[in-house]
Amino acid sequence: MSQKKEFRSDNTYLISTDPTDNPKLAAKVLSNGTESLFLDFYFGYEMVYSETLDRKVPRKERRREFLSLYLWQAPRTPIERQHNKDTLELAKRIRYEKSQEMLMDAKGYRVRKKQEVNFIQYFQSYIDSYTKKDIRMLQLALGRFLDFLEATPEYQKYSKRIKPEQITKDMVQAFTEYLQSRSVGEGAKSLYARFKKVIKYAVEHEVMMKNPCTGISIKVDDAQLRKDILSPDEIQSLMSTHYNNENPDIRRAFIFCLYTGLRFCDVKDLTFSNVDFSNKLLKFEQSKTKGHSANSGVVIPLNDGILRLIGEPRQEDRSEELIFPLPTYESCLHALARWTKRAGITKHISWHCARHSFAVNILNNGANIKTVASLLGHSGLRHTEKYTRAIDSLKQEAIDSLPELKF
Repeated sequence: MSQKKEFRSDNTYLISTDPTDNPKLAAKVLSNGTESLFLDFYFGYEMVYSETLDRKVPRKERRREFLSLYLWQAPRTPIERQHNKDTLELAKRIRYEKSQEMLMDAKGYRVRKKQEVNFIQYFQSYIDSYTKKDIRMLQLALGRFLDFLEATPEYQKYSKRIKPEQITKDMVQAFTEYLQSRSVGEGAKSLYARFKKVIKYAVEHEVMMKNPCTGISIKVDDAQLRKDILSPDEIQSLMSTHYNNENPDIRRAFIFCLYTGLRFCDVKDLTFSNVDFSNKLLKFEQSKTKGHSANSGVVIPLNDGILRLIGEPRQEDRSEELIFPLPTYESCLHALARWTKRAGITKHISWHCARHSFAVNILNNGANIKTVASLLGHSGLRHTEKYTRAIDSLKQEAIDSLPELKF
């Protein structure tokens, strides 16, 4: 089991992770190297007489029921590990059935939790209560799953309603292949990671008894740069291009990212308090790694051109005033597509291409990889190395552009 065992005084530990579970599944460590599974039932309080206090006091009413099911305490072989997995699955099913019986006895109803769940609605409910910044990727993952069901004849019948137990390993395998057919680079891997996140949550809350994603992965070469990049000439072309009704804040922000390597999620939140004008420095914490990495803080030197792009605050309280008051991400992408097309750039340029272009261009100009890693806020060199490989491919393209040598 992956969770950490917190042993109690009677040499037992809880397996149930939900504090509302009743009964709770637990295990007792035995001297023969196995663990005996049992259920702890809680029936509320009863009043009992205390001779010490000479009055009645409340006492929890409990009951323990051993299941005659055993786990290997330290499984050594694949057979022992599979035994533990199957036994634990059975014990969880028994715990669930017992909890339903208790509800029926106490309240006269039975919650048909697994049988009545529509996974599509469950996924959407998970999104509705989600508070982290990658919520857009979760929404996209659900959208791709629905597209997959609709586009696959075998699974079209599930496009409106699918029970958790109807999501099989074969279906998940087909879904990963569908994702890879529609996305390039790390897109498919990122969407599948969000899908697995919801599946794992459903398993942990016993909405699903098995995880159909186990053993199925999408692998990409993290060291290969797949997104298009803008060359210095293309950047100059873009900067000299204007069009009717352009948004000046979107224009300034994208150029800023081309010259600093910031992500969209970071540039949209920048305030004037992030700028040290006297020392020409930009200081901020990356949204992606804040609270998860010791290297989330980034300091970037600024030149006069970038400072002019930032401008001066209009309000006295610079801590609240955004440098680039941007509309939604989708609106920014739409404006960027129109801008690059007007500039005659045929590459597929997303906002994140600015970050890649920044890294490749400064490496091309002689910056060393450690400097680039520091400017991008990378905790190590692994993620930065893909840019050096891009430099190598650009060199090869330059050589290949020469006239064919014949002699």
